[in-house]
Amino acid sequence: MVTVQVTIPCYNYGKYLEECVESVLSQADVNVEVLIIDDCSPDNTPEVCRKLSQDSRVRVIRHEVNKGHIATYNEGISQITGDYFVLLSADDLLTPGALSRATALMEANPNIGMTYGQAISFNSLQRPDARTLQTGTSIWPGAKWIRQVCESGKNFLVCPEAVVRASIQKRIGGYDPTLPHSGDMEMWMRIASISDIGRVNGTDQAYYRTHAQSMQRTIHAGFLFDLIGRREAMRSTFEKEGAGLAERDELHALGKRALAFTAIQHARNLCEFPVADDASPTEYREFAVALYPNVVRTRRYRALMAAQAPHRGPLQKSLSHYEGRLRRFAETEIFNRVEYHWSRRTGVYFPRCYL
Repeated sequence: MVTVQVTIPCYNYGKYLEECVESVLSQADVNVEVLIIDDCSPDNTPEVCRKLSQDSRVRVIRHEVNKGHIATYNEGISQITGDYFVLLSADDLLTPGALSRATALMEANPNIGMTYGQAISFNSLQRPDARTLQTGTSIWPGAKWIRQVCESGKNFLVCPEAVVRASIQKRIGGYDPTLPHSGDMEMWMRIASISDIGRVNGTDQAYYRTHAQSMQRTIHAGFLFDLIGRREAMRSTFEKEGAGLAERDELHALGKRALAFTAIQHARNLCEFPVADDASPTEYREFAVALYPNVVRTRRYRALMAAQAPHRGPLQKSLSHYEGRLRRFAETEIFNRVEYHWSRRTGVYFPRCYL
């Protein structure tokens, strides 16, 4: 049987850690090695680790000082010994059979450097049942998968569902410390730059926990912050392994265009439905223009400028105005639902036509 090393970085997640580790140790048809790296947690993580380390498959490293998540991830990568590698946050979980499904696909296809599947988002109060019936697999040439990332401007993975071939991970190296928010997106794209990408279809491969203490809702919050992170992940990829792709410049241009249109669309929505803690529509517009100057020639950009224009005199809004706002909101919601179900089935997003 193949060996999968699962590195579990943990900071203040002692209350989740035992459940996380159990989801790994219960995986069937693979040998698992668990490395828990406690990044100087002030909670009960050390006590939980002592209990878990009674299993010979579990090893624990505790930092004397907090080093941060990127340094902790890279420490785990530097100690890979198995055939495959998984980076699993202590607040996330694997679903039953996830590792055997992913490694079976990769064993049958040595050209695949990473396999993923659907991740279920859940909160601490309710965990839905995972789908267990596999309906098939998908394999993309790496450059084709990167093209879909760039055309959509989106990151297709949240992290716990990714299984990486150890030899590829060692070749790629660790996470970039200059990308604390989008290092995972850059990692997936760099892997795709030198190998194919696989996906297990039909089943759920991991649980991704959403809660108020996660970095996505604290230091990494905000949609503009997220778009900047995606921009930097693409830039970094095409300066590293992605620099060797024949279509590098075209792919990078597609990515910048997609991010620009995403920013314009979000700014337009903010004009109609403001969000208290978000950046201003002007900030999104400036981000888009700097990234893709030709966006100013598009219908979406003109609509945004019209929405931002100051009105002269008392503003009389007709019934048709409000009907138009509701129609645009409904169209956006319908697209989002269709996009969600499409990505759930195929593992990639299809790009919206913004022009």
